[in-house]
Amino acid sequence: MTPGKMAVTPSESVSLRTWIVVLGGVFGCFMAGMNVHVTNASLPDIRGSLGASFEEGSWITTAYLVAEIIVIPLTGWLVQVFTIRRVLLVGASGFLVFSLACSLAPSIDAMIVARALQGAFGGVLIPLSFQLIVTELPSSRHPLGMALFAIANNVAQAAGPSMGGYLTDMYSWRWIFYLQIPPTLVLLAAIGWSIKPLPMNLAKLRNADWLGIGTMAVGLSALQIALEEGGRKDWFSSTFIVDTLIVAVAGLAAFAIIQLRRADPFINLRLLGRYNFGIASLMQFLFGAVVFGVVFLVPNYFAQLQGYSARDIGLAMIPYGLVQFVMSFLTPPLMRRTSARTTIILGFALVAAGCLMNIHLDADAAGNVVIPSLIVRGVGQSLVVIALSVMAVDGLERSQLGSASGLFTMVRNVGGAIGIAVASQIVVEREKLHAMRIGESVTPFSPAFQERVADLVRLLTRSHVARADALPKSDLSGVRELALGIINQTVGREALLMAYSDTFLIAGVAMLGCTLAAFVLRTTRQTG
Repeated sequence: MTPGKMAVTPSESVSLRTWIVVLGGVFGCFMAGMNVHVTNASLPDIRGSLGASFEEGSWITTAYLVAEIIVIPLTGWLVQVFTIRRVLLVGASGFLVFSLACSLAPSIDAMIVARALQGAFGGVLIPLSFQLIVTELPSSRHPLGMALFAIANNVAQAAGPSMGGYLTDMYSWRWIFYLQIPPTLVLLAAIGWSIKPLPMNLAKLRNADWLGIGTMAVGLSALQIALEEGGRKDWFSSTFIVDTLIVAVAGLAAFAIIQLRRADPFINLRLLGRYNFGIASLMQFLFGAVVFGVVFLVPNYFAQLQGYSARDIGLAMIPYGLVQFVMSFLTPPLMRRTSARTTIILGFALVAAGCLMNIHLDADAAGNVVIPSLIVRGVGQSLVVIALSVMAVDGLERSQLGSASGLFTMVRNVGGAIGIAVASQIVVEREKLHAMRIGESVTPFSPAFQERVADLVRLLTRSHVARADALPKSDLSGVRELALGIINQTVGREALLMAYSDTFLIAGVAMLGCTLAAFVLRTTRQTG
């Protein structure tokens, strides 16, 4: 077999029951992934309905993410103890119950608790979808399985804001949680029929790495809270953020030391020392940071600078989801014709190109610029998600796939959380810098400034009198103040456009770095 190429063995057949298992897992992954973003467009309505402040409302998303990011790396160990069937059934059932609780929440406190529990139960659905693909399907079917996984992850990011905004505008924010109930019932039926019950291994509870689990939970939750709240509390000027980051660093350092010293860790961090898995995990971290950051930036750009409504933003994101849906089916044949490494290189190059298309944003850069860049990134994103996942687990022992799936998913989510925080901070800081730099040229002593003010004064007074100098001085002073306000607003808008452009430039450079790193991945398939 040619190194790095995906060969298909005709004799390897997959039963209907196995496909139902895999598709059920993918379906659960889609619902859990969509729920991260589904409330984004609806937060103002939820806050208004429940009488919550802006800061309280932000915890509707934060609570879900904190709970999810703790549960994801625990999933592999939970499966060893309780079996994959029970973990999926309990996870889906809890997700269903607390989706209903969110829809019926009478207060912001009840909503935050329900969202945290929804994230905790839904957190198992994402890594188990990955694990079912690599354990239940033969290796020749992994590209197709990863294509389905890519659809679940990528389309969920576009579908979340789109569906949330549409349902909130048409009906009520509560409908975004009612929406979860019918598909979760179908998922429960699929799991119950397709996965055979196996005995539990409760003996593992007695020897469980409770200290490792505790330090991981404390470290990851503190990190997520610091990243979510940092921007609102001005980062290191806030004692709360500094203390939270100290707890995060201490907790994660203790977790890493404990896992590396234990003979039977609940999540095997030594997998990061495997050549392909280690490099792929680093690339996955940067990829998660850029993808989550871009999904955060684009709706905010449309809302802040183009005046898009929630429904408009949802419609603008539809091509991004559609192209990923199509490319998820086209990627496996491409991998068979070339190689996984070539597909990864092409994918990162396209994601980089999509980011770099937005480095010269101006007032006219709306759907004509940003949506084409979203489509280019969507094509590249599908290639990366599928091919990188295949190469990451290639050659790993079957017994390590549970740890690998949890670790690989956790790396992406932590990268995503950091990416959103960094992207938002870059926009804020670069806006201040550009506003200051532009302001240095916009002074009362500048001839261009004086000419611009005079032009605005004439324009503003033209509808009232023929000549600006015919107005009384008091009225002329008011018109002049209005002209200065317009110039100040223009400076702010230009500074913000430049800040977004800078952020996309940094994202593009990061993806170019991953493009180069992909050349060192080893393409020879190993057996394990």
